Amino acid sequence: MLSHEPYWWQAAPPRALPQQPLSPRTDVAIVGAGYTGLSAALTLARAGRTVQAFDRMRPGEGASSRNGGIASGSLRPSYKEMIKTFGEARAKAIQAEAIAARAWLSDFIATEKLACDFALTGRFTGASNAEDYDALARDAELMNKAFGLDIQPVPRREQHAVLGTGFYHGGVIRSDIGGLHPAKLHAELLRIALAAGVTVHGETRVAGIRADGDGFEVETARGRVRAAHVITGTNGYTDQADRWLRRRLVPVRSRIIATVPLSDNLMRQLMPRGVMCSETRKLHYYYRPSPDGQRILFGGRDGTIAGDPQWPTDHLRQALIDIFPELDGVELAHSWFGHVAISISSPSSTAWNWRTAGSDTWP
Repeated sequence: MLSHEPYWWQAAPPRALPQQPLSPRTDVAIVGAGYTGLSAALTLARAGRTVQAFDRMRPGEGASSRNGGIASGSLRPSYKEMIKTFGEARAKAIQAEAIAARAWLSDFIATEKLACDFALTGRFTGASNAEDYDALARDAELMNKAFGLDIQPVPRREQHAVLGTGFYHGGVIRSDIGGLHPAKLHAELLRIALAAGVTVHGETRVAGIRADGDGFEVETARGRVRAAHVITGTNGYTDQADRWLRRRLVPVRSRIIATVPLSDNLMRQLMPRGVMCSETRKLHYYYRPSPDGQRILFGGRDGTIAGDPQWPTDHLRQALIDIFPELDGVELAHSWFGHVAISISSPSSTAWNWRTAGSDTWP
């Protein structure tokens, strides 16, 4: 039977935390106890600050445990497009920050000994046509030269060694991108944040934030807290508690499906290198093997805004079969959706609408 809970929750379901006393004063109040909120909380607590983090759901129940687990830190525009839009110096600085973020995450997981199935598998980006392949290959050359990366073009004739499909016109593979188990990562981050002294209030909605003298008054479902500083880390789950941020973000649904376990032979045929995958289509899909190598997880845009209708699942299933015809008739075990935030471009800004999370990282 198809489950509408994330596949990731089988191994690491979000948990309800014991209710902690609400301190009326704190150095920092953080709205959202997902990756962003807990990472900030951990850093501040280890620096000696008192920190209270609030989440209206169970911590991690939103984007942090619903995403695809592709640790890419990628930017949607190509490096060439960014140079054209922003100039070489700024484009290089933006790309350098994304590369540093990947390296930091890998080091953080290793240093903190976080058990989250992280592996530098590499990522294959498939070209939807011959022109896209040429553009990917040229951009790979630019990126390799500018940053010393190892991005390798994969011609169509060699594609099956990386991905068992003839759907694409070749692509490129990056060795510095990997995959992880997102719910396990959040559970581990929560563990070390609590150990560092962070107070996490789950299922405690923040109703409003008001500047008050040299600090802020934070109105929560369990009472008021006065904080010297406030951090909002709510991504696509931002509500009217932070009206300034809410006016600047559009929550968009995205969905992931997961197959039932497949045979070892079929998985080796379809995903011989076990890489993370994306593509160049404008309304593109992203997909990957599960960490245990037994399933394929496949994600993309969900065009609905309410309820949980069947057609987005059917749409993703057909897109998966288009790429891997061998999966026609294979059952799905999970189909779930979540929200990602897209920023609203101001009239004076460029035409880019930048995601607050990589499009292949979050459903």
